[in-house]
Amino acid sequence: MIRIDASGEKPIYEQIIDAVKENVLKGYWNAGDAIPSVRKLAFDLKITPNTAAKAYQELERQKVIVTIRGKGTFIARHVPKKPDEEREARVRGMMKNQIMELVYMGYSREQVLETAAELYEELKAQPDAE
Repeated sequence: MIRIDASGEKPIYEQIIDAVKENVLKGYWNAGDAIPSVRKLAFDLKITPNTAAKAYQELERQKVIVTIRGKGTFIARHVPKKPDEEREARVRGMMKNQIMELVYMGYSREQVLETAAELYEELKAQPDAE
């Protein structure tokens, strides 16, 4: 459920962070679910364990996951819904840059808002019933 683009601009550890959060938002992983260990994730994605560990450390710092020694790594029981101020400022800056790109591409205000709404709905979409 985690895919990375090794040739992409975004660092691999950030791609992992984004993928874990997306899996939680979409309901693929729920509070208390076990996720792959650092070693397993590194092996599956063909990356260094240090890269996987860096992603997991940041996810733990953000209280998205918890690691229990001897048991494994799990999605946190209470995933925080409100970001801290520093994180919010960083995200707003990234959003501003992306919106600027859309405007330079000729998007109107309405098209930018529609695109944002579509992406939000994609993230909130529930997984297909199997």
